[in-house]
Amino acid sequence: MDICVFLSAAELDERYTGPAREFAELIGKGGHTLVWGGSNVGLMKVVADRVQATGGRLVGVSVEFLQNKARDNADEMIIAADLAERKAQLLARADAVVVMVGGTGTLDEATDILELKKHGLHEKPIVLLNTAGFYDGLRQQLERMAAEGFLPRPLAELIHFADTGADALTYLEQTVA
Repeated sequence: MDICVFLSAAELDERYTGPAREFAELIGKGGHTLVWGGSNVGLMKVVADRVQATGGRLVGVSVEFLQNKARDNADEMIIAADLAERKAQLLARADAVVVMVGGTGTLDEATDILELKKHGLHEKPIVLLNTAGFYDGLRQQLERMAAEGFLPRPLAELIHFADTGADALTYLEQTVA
């Protein structure tokens, strides 16, 4: 399975890097491919290192203005012209999407992919990996949107919430044909 992972390029605390390494190991040992933003810094590097070390493939999609931070030894590296093209490439190359901890870029990617799914422009499973309760507030907001009629489809059809990488991967393996 080709798993797109949206996540931070920041250097983060062990409460985020430890679970990220564990999830990456599951990807690699499962023989899956990591499709990610291509950066060789921060949490992106942590995950790519572990996927590669445990036998998984790496497909990076960087962007021209971040090309100097792209990983040298990815199995494949695409350089997109801008962020919009990058998101389109990431989705096109993935069978499923996992949103891990991140900042505004990760939030942008997550909401973009959700909006596309809401309108039926893809049906790929999306998992919000809620490490250390990072996305509790976002989950609450999405649940409110659903409860108050802002979403045309049930929230469970749009996104799956997982507290651990093992839960996320189990869901994907059961969902992706």
